[in-house]
Amino acid sequence: MKSKLILLRKFPTHKPVINTIKYSKQTLLLLLSFSILFSQNDSDQEKRTIITKQISKGKIELDGLLNEPEWKTVLPATDFIQRDPDEGSPSTEKTEVYVIYDEENLYIGGMLFDSNPDGILAYQKRRDQSLRTDDRFMWILDTFLDGRTGYFFEVNPAGLMGDGLIIGGDSFWGTNKDWNGIWDARVVVIPEGWSVEVVIPFRTLNFDPNLDTWGINFQRTVRRKNEDSKWEGFERNKKLTQPIHAGYLKGLKNLTQGNGIEFKPYLSTKLQEMDLEKDNLNDLGFDISMNITSGLKASITYNTDFAEAEVDQRRVNLTRFPMRYAEKRGFFLEGAGVYSFSPRNGVSPFFSRRIGLSEGEQIPINYGGRLSGQVGNYEIGVIQAQTSSKGDMSGENFTVARVKRAFLKQSYLGLVYTDRSSRTMKPDSNELDQSLYGADLELKTSEFMGDKNLQFQTFFVYHTAPNGKPNLNISDLSVRGLRLTYPNDIIRTHVSYREFGDNFDPAVGFNRRNGFKRIQPSFSYHPRPDKFELIRQLEFGIQYEYMTDLDNNMLKKETTITPFNIRFESQDEVGLKIVSLIEYLDKPFLIYEDITVPVNEYTSEEIQFKFETSEKRMLSTELEYQTGDFWTGEKQTIKTQLSVKPFSGFNIQTEYEKNQVTLNGKNFNTELYNFELGIYPTPRTAIFSNVQYDNVSNAVGLFAKLQHTIRPGSDFYLVYTHNWISNSNQIFDFDLMTISKVTSLKINYTLRF
Repeated sequence: MKSKLILLRKFPTHKPVINTIKYSKQTLLLLLSFSILFSQNDSDQEKRTIITKQISKGKIELDGLLNEPEWKTVLPATDFIQRDPDEGSPSTEKTEVYVIYDEENLYIGGMLFDSNPDGILAYQKRRDQSLRTDDRFMWILDTFLDGRTGYFFEVNPAGLMGDGLIIGGDSFWGTNKDWNGIWDARVVVIPEGWSVEVVIPFRTLNFDPNLDTWGINFQRTVRRKNEDSKWEGFERNKKLTQPIHAGYLKGLKNLTQGNGIEFKPYLSTKLQEMDLEKDNLNDLGFDISMNITSGLKASITYNTDFAEAEVDQRRVNLTRFPMRYAEKRGFFLEGAGVYSFSPRNGVSPFFSRRIGLSEGEQIPINYGGRLSGQVGNYEIGVIQAQTSSKGDMSGENFTVARVKRAFLKQSYLGLVYTDRSSRTMKPDSNELDQSLYGADLELKTSEFMGDKNLQFQTFFVYHTAPNGKPNLNISDLSVRGLRLTYPNDIIRTHVSYREFGDNFDPAVGFNRRNGFKRIQPSFSYHPRPDKFELIRQLEFGIQYEYMTDLDNNMLKKETTITPFNIRFESQDEVGLKIVSLIEYLDKPFLIYEDITVPVNEYTSEEIQFKFETSEKRMLSTELEYQTGDFWTGEKQTIKTQLSVKPFSGFNIQTEYEKNQVTLNGKNFNTELYNFELGIYPTPRTAIFSNVQYDNVSNAVGLFAKLQHTIRPGSDFYLVYTHNWISNSNQIFDFDLMTISKVTSLKINYTLRF
């Protein structure tokens, strides 16, 4: 979609409401008060403990059945307690979890009894797929016993494996599932329920070898009942991904990672056809990793190839701001959690897609180096990468460094540094040359008023001035802000304040909008009515946003009211939102073809309705409808999603989005189609394809991938992409012209020493 911004005169004056925050003695006193508050409320509690024992090597046959006598040498974790729906009651289904180890591996065995084995749900087989559809067994390992970082794992009755890194700075919100560790699992469904055997090599984990105790916790979901139960910390305000609430695994002795060297060579061959020209491209490359210590790993990648990375999900942008797309390349996903910066505050000093990608096109990466892990109370991440020139783009060097210093029980102070520089001496090749410096502080406790979550964040980021603008001051080139959050089960509330300078544009980061101050409070109430048997939880809420420019001229006032959102016991959900907006548009922009939205102050009202059925059903759907004012006219949006899972390992999903817009007496429609097909014969073989089309670009894209895991850490990929332009305004006329097609074959193999 075309987009154009034109600078105009100064905004009309509005009454100042927000004053710039000054970090003074009062601010320091505020931070000191918060530190005292957070430290006073963290207290040790008696926690559940299991004892593990070392066994001889090679005694466990990984078949999913706990029939080896070694499992009976330890007592299991039992007596799980419900988190949902009946908090504090015993789990309705019995669970037993055993943990043993040998000199190389940690073994976890689970017996998940079920009184109705025919009711066990297991649709998904693709690694890291969402398990909102299925029964599941999850666990975490806190290998530094610091209560803030760790590893997350999960399996389902079909043998799906999922994993991720628990990030200390973001553990209220979940886990980073982009990490794919080398481990293995087998699952079998038996008349008594389902049984799990897991092997996790110690080489896969970073840990403190001097500890004989790790943090550990388990959670089970019985999907047909929508029942979640945990071994330790069952309260709803205590998430599995918060290691501070884990129990203890004791009895670990003489743990080692061996030499800690991992070598992963790859071979890639590619046949591509673009603009009627065919090219055969063959590549060799490798990754090498070495454990500097048991907690710190260094990695080098050479001639990096991302043939297996999936294409971006297509979206239609009707705003004047850029859209952010998720990272999909393995090298940048590994250990990415440490780079999380002041989560949920809208500031991203490091965004890995700025390295080796330009407007969606790949730029060759010659090499990259990475250092990540923990040293004492410090969490460290460093990336160094070099790209080669391509077309008019010169080669560049990138440096990223991040360190987080843990203190108290759940708090940290972090620093970030990035640098981007051209490798050529051309006068016009260093437009993005820049160094960036930032700091963030997070004070957090899970024991506020006994058992409540409370979080305070503040941050500051600054980068050097671009060439040709040496007179810009620190306010122009920086962002700063703070946030106080109370994220709990029945009441959730927050207030945040942010300032973004007029010229803040991080060369290795991401930023949607500049030149504003914003205050944003919210409050929501989530009761669980006992008298309504069909309803599990309700939501009523309000959110307000007030934004000005840096001279305190009003840019935006938005109020979002949630009259109701109902989550049923069946896991179906229905909700309504009402949005009232006053926005001053300071620059005209071209929204579609020849339609321009002029400078003015606009008032609008919008209603948003959403309904979704439970994903545990063979046929599930989502429907979202929005209608209301839109700049000088009106807009109606409909989004639908239909998912069909006729049997385990076979998924079909369709998505459709349509915007009907009237502006300045002119009408236009945008449409977006997405069709996905997934076939998974086993949890180690995946055939995935999707077709996307939108009528703004008139482009049709096909992506298809076959992936087979030879053994954990070693994979075979066959990838095919085909892009067309539709010569008709109607996609179903099928008048298509090929603009590119690429077939890629890639094999990587991991060797450990």
